Amino acid sequence: MTPKEAKRQQRHRKIRSKISGSSERPRISVYRSNQHVYVQVIDDENQKTIAALGTMSASVKAVIGSEEWKGKTVESAEQVGKMLGAVCVEKGITQAVFDRGGFLYHGRVKAIADGARAAGVAM
Repeated sequence: MTPKEAKRQQRHRKIRSKISGSSERPRISVYRSNQHVYVQVIDDENQKTIAALGTMSASVKAVIGSEEWKGKTVESAEQVGKMLGAVCVEKGITQAVFDRGGFLYHGRVKAIADGARAAGVAM
């Protein structure tokens, strides 16, 4: 593990010690790789993943898989957030806790949160 990744893991552990998700207000966890973003809605009390999406998901690829989206990572992340928010609202989740996973709340991570808020999930 690189020193940069170790620092991110340390930040994530500190964040996770303070927040957790419940069945009424689950945790939206974000992972950002160099090319893709992955998002999960997690109920920590029952240790269940309620929903999961990412830029590699088939439903997301159907929307952002075209050539016009190539290289537009922030816009793709916002689309993932909107689709995740729609899934959450469909399952009756209107409030959630946002877990940025040790990443800066900027760029793709912020776009996911904004997209979920636009779809109707309060954070």
